[in-house]
Amino acid sequence: MSVETAPRTRRTAVVTGASSGIGAATARALAASGFRVVCAARRADRVAALAAEIDGVAVACDVTDADQVAALAEAAGEVVHVLVNNAGGAFGSDPVESADAEQWKAMYDVNVIGLLRVTQALLPALRASGDAVVVNVGSTAGRVAYEGGGGYTAAKHGTKVVTETLRLELVAEPIRISEIAPGMVHTPEFSLVRFGGDQEKADQVYAGVRNPLVAEDVADAIAWVATRPSHVNIDQLVIRPRAQAAQHKVHREG
Repeated sequence: MSVETAPRTRRTAVVTGASSGIGAATARALAASGFRVVCAARRADRVAALAAEIDGVAVACDVTDADQVAALAEAAGEVVHVLVNNAGGAFGSDPVESADAEQWKAMYDVNVIGLLRVTQALLPALRASGDAVVVNVGSTAGRVAYEGGGGYTAAKHGTKVVTETLRLELVAEPIRISEIAPGMVHTPEFSLVRFGGDQEKADQVYAGVRNPLVAEDVADAIAWVATRPSHVNIDQLVIRPRAQAAQHKVHREG
């Protein structure tokens, strides 16, 4: 007599900022690792297309909006195994003296408060998994200052410290807390958004740099962190292209 068994339910991962760049690449990488991926981003059409591609779930979500974050938690379900807090961004590059305070507020709101909102909303589902991983996407900008980057570096320092604090507070629980801190990553939109759509300025960031990181490099690292054995926590992982020895030291050819 044969006995049929129910198919094993896929583990669930939630990725914010999934409409492009690192977020979209991470959603694909986690789907390839067998996860049901909830793809969250403000641009509904893009996350819908991505979710259709990877057999995931699309949720239109601005992480700075409490109601939309609550809807994301509901769509994710009662059990979540991986949360990737990727939504973020840099706006402007003015020196402190002439910086736009509203841009600074916007950077803090998405990189820190948005991360807080999503993490709070999903903690019950992460606990329910019995073995969860939270990966916060920080930056090497969260480790050192540079001219013109005061608002962004302050926000990403915030990402780093929130990550460290959460790890301390949840040490007795089956939830691992990690930060991925990329250096120079060439994605289609990050620098373009930072410079207000000025393509020439955006291109100058990567001028002469042979093989900067691409979104898939960072996604590969995130998927690796998310799939370590349950007793292994990768506290932080700094990843740069070979051409970038430090935030201020980049080899440019020509």
